[in-house]
Amino acid sequence: MLRRLVLTSAASLAALGAAAPAAVAGGPLPIPLLAGTDSLTVTVKNSGNPMADGTFELKCGLRTAEGNHPKVQGACDRLEELAGEGRDPFAPVARGQMCTQQHGGAATAHITGTWRGQDVDAHFKRTDGCEIARWDTLKPVLPMARS
Repeated sequence: MLRRLVLTSAASLAALGAAAPAAVAGGPLPIPLLAGTDSLTVTVKNSGNPMADGTFELKCGLRTAEGNHPKVQGACDRLEELAGEGRDPFAPVARGQMCTQQHGGAATAHITGTWRGQDVDAHFKRTDGCEIARWDTLKPVLPMARS
């Protein structure tokens, strides 16, 4: 019995060791490595709050939140919360989506970088109800905006 356990353990370790070079050579990476560090650049314009306008760096890791974003920890916590819900906060409004015709102000934002191992290049505005809701979902990554 002990011999079988030792042989099974050795075989498992050998299999894991063989898989590591594939990941380094461009093969698929395990999910925990993809979720290790998110790095985003958030550019906000015309929010109605001069302290919220500008370009900010945000780095969110397993145990760290850093950067010059005005609400670093809150922003990282919100992104983690959305990930836990399985939501993509950077997805555009679906084509053909019915949206209320309201105007939420001139604020715009552009977010680039990586999140959960995926490239991000997302634009945000507050030109209708769907876009306002999309913006509000990302607070405090995106600031409160005045109409």
